[in-house]
Amino acid sequence: MSSKHTLSVLVQDKPGVLARISALFSRRGFNIDSLAVGPTEQPDVSRMTVVVDVDVLPLEQVTKQLNKLVEVLKVVELDPLASVERELLIVKVRADATTRGPILETAQLFKARILDVTPEAMIIESTGNTSKHEALLEILTPFGVKEIVKSGMVAMARGPRSITDRSGR
Repeated sequence: MSSKHTLSVLVQDKPGVLARISALFSRRGFNIDSLAVGPTEQPDVSRMTVVVDVDVLPLEQVTKQLNKLVEVLKVVELDPLASVERELLIVKVRADATTRGPILETAQLFKARILDVTPEAMIIESTGNTSKHEALLEILTPFGVKEIVKSGMVAMARGPRSITDRSGR
């Protein structure tokens, strides 16, 4: 039975690393649900957060192959109960004078921000996990969702340990 797995991958910040890593998943027929890449506190090191929906055994094989890539410094699977996961959602919703109030109330209920308001639409920004965004979109859909943009998931293990710690603390 497959399930979603979140991998935190530290890589050297070099051209082509993203392509090599995504190709590794692609060659095995795995669809990447989410991919986010950004700098870390260490110069020349980037962190990739990869969310895939696969069985455990094939994931272990891919993890071993990732570790063989020269540019990969470390691969950690994050436990959803012991990590913090966030993604950014920006959604454009139809809004006129009669619906603007209820849309604003919905945004406030979800601790979302209004980024833009025009006579015909509103743009809302929300930061949270996937289930929060699904719930927000379910309530906004009847108003008329015109456009959605989501970032990839970013995640970090809870507690004092860091994936980038050389000492392991």
